[in-house]
Amino acid sequence: MKKLLLAFCTLLASTPLLAATPWQSIHQPISGQPQSIGAFANGCIVGAQPLPLEAANYQVMRQDQRRYFGHPDLILFIQRLTTQVGNLGLGEVLIGDMGMAAGGRFSSGHASHQSGLDVDIWLQLPKKRWTAQMLLKPQPLDLVSADGRNVVARHWQPQIDSLIKLAAKDEEVTRIFVNPAIKKQLCADAGADRDWLRKVRPWFGHRAHMHVRLRCPVGSTECEEQASPPAGDGCGAELNSWFEPKKPGSGSPVKREPPPLPPSCQALLDKHLL
Repeated sequence: MKKLLLAFCTLLASTPLLAATPWQSIHQPISGQPQSIGAFANGCIVGAQPLPLEAANYQVMRQDQRRYFGHPDLILFIQRLTTQVGNLGLGEVLIGDMGMAAGGRFSSGHASHQSGLDVDIWLQLPKKRWTAQMLLKPQPLDLVSADGRNVVARHWQPQIDSLIKLAAKDEEVTRIFVNPAIKKQLCADAGADRDWLRKVRPWFGHRAHMHVRLRCPVGSTECEEQASPPAGDGCGAELNSWFEPKKPGSGSPVKREPPPLPPSCQALLDKHLL
């Protein structure tokens, strides 16, 4: 027993812990005119606002992690979308990660969500509001089959189609990331109204939520915009390529060292960590 305990302690001691990033020590938004700075995966934000935690049409999960801040445009988008969902009686919207008080890199889970313009919205719409305990430790509903080729029929609901479509049709939204199998199902269900599918982009993971990204806000002169998605609905060869056998040497994106921060973000970090 002693040998077993010693082996366990040795393993525990050798397991690397995810180090907190400097941005996590900034607990309140940086005062000033709202400004999204830098890129979605390498930036920060001045003048972020917290999403109100008490609302009629949505609930905010994992509030203890304090990832419910964003640019005012993101707050308005969430309120706009969830009001539409509520008016249609689709269910309760579950809000996941947005950004931290000053933006910046999380210690785990995301490379993006740094400039106050990204939000994760879970792809389940419960009819009853979740309890505080359920929100603190939420259980995601995996919508994708084990082989990754299709959605799980018993979990897929028409309301999910409607939720994603409503988000994609919002003029401030530039991209929505979902699992390729979910994009495939959306393509099959869309019918003649297909323009919105252009914004819905297949990506690794994202089996239980959609990742919504807004365009750079007016007045955020240091915000780096992404190029527009390719023309078309993205339901043809581009989508099919996700289901083809992987070529040797390909696979999930390789994790790389973060690039240098934009100068304004580095100056902000230096000032508030003195």
